[in-house]
Amino acid sequence: MDLICFTHINWNFVYQRPQHLLTRFAHYYRVFVIEEPLYNGPENFYEFTHEAENNIWLVTLHISKETPTSEISNTLKALIDSLINSMNIKQYLLWYYTPMALIYSDHLKPEIIVYDCMDELSAFKFAPPKIKEIEAKLLLRADVVFTGGYSLYEAKKHLHHNIHAFPSSIDKKHFMVARKPQKDPADQFNIPYPRIGFYGVLDERLDIQLLESMALSRPHWHFILIGPIIKIDADTLPKRDNIHYLGPKKYNELPGYLAGWDIAMLPFALNESTKYISPTKTPEYLAGGKPVISTSIKDVVTPYGQKGLVHIADTCEEFINAAEIIFKGNDKDKWLHKVDEFLENISWNLTWHQMSALIDEALQSKLLPNKNKIKSLV
Repeated sequence: MDLICFTHINWNFVYQRPQHLLTRFAHYYRVFVIEEPLYNGPENFYEFTHEAENNIWLVTLHISKETPTSEISNTLKALIDSLINSMNIKQYLLWYYTPMALIYSDHLKPEIIVYDCMDELSAFKFAPPKIKEIEAKLLLRADVVFTGGYSLYEAKKHLHHNIHAFPSSIDKKHFMVARKPQKDPADQFNIPYPRIGFYGVLDERLDIQLLESMALSRPHWHFILIGPIIKIDADTLPKRDNIHYLGPKKYNELPGYLAGWDIAMLPFALNESTKYISPTKTPEYLAGGKPVISTSIKDVVTPYGQKGLVHIADTCEEFINAAEIIFKGNDKDKWLHKVDEFLENISWNLTWHQMSALIDEALQSKLLPNKNKIKSLV
């Protein structure tokens, strides 16, 4: 059994849920990650690179600029068929992160279809107009559906008979390194304390006004933001002496930056694009031993806010009050003990095992009438 994944996120953009899960599946069979097509080629072709250490095959589909719009879908289908034939892919699982890929993959005959609905993509800036319509078709075809959080599960649970919530998980060992004293990275070394930091994509989900208000209200506090800027004009980000944009960093660099912060923040705007998000960085910050302040994102309030693991603040005044409480440092050991108890039963390994079991159940149920059953995926 091979796995073919269609994703809207470039594999080397930000290391997150797809990488955590698919690299674990790749221990057992080949994983082909097909990224969104590029319409920039002199001709129609596909290319791939093999990440031998992960057993991941990264596939890029190139469409000629001269290809008529009416022929794009069939051209993409032909490229995928060519890939399947050349790589001798016989029995395979289809794994979708973007419903839009169904347009050029609906002719395929997989053993099973998985839809890992990581986000409500229709609410994101520049979302394709027909994404909801195409997602409805994918939900009809999928054998099992996962959601990236509980709020997204609640919004979609009536749309599929075999849907399960899998909120953000954690690689504890990786981020607990941030609890140890260490030298600051060079571009953070000279930033004064106290430091309040954020890492992630800087896009329409960031509450720019809240960030600027906090920086103006506390000019001696320093706000550090790490990550790529996409879908928004960089000139719209607030420019203050105490706001520091350090750009994107590699996944293995993040604990080193996190170690140098006093507080980690989730300054998300409360809008359609954040209505169903379940930020992976919440448990990562906590694993790093950092107090966290977040706006009232549903999947942060429940469970993190309700359990007293994260401070919830939506206004500048509330944020500053929460930060000042943290700076006093009362009962930090007690709080950290609660954090570790909560994180004890959360891991990407556990998430992967649970997903694998559900996929096996769906596969066996689908093949029950067939005497020639396929062995479990794992």
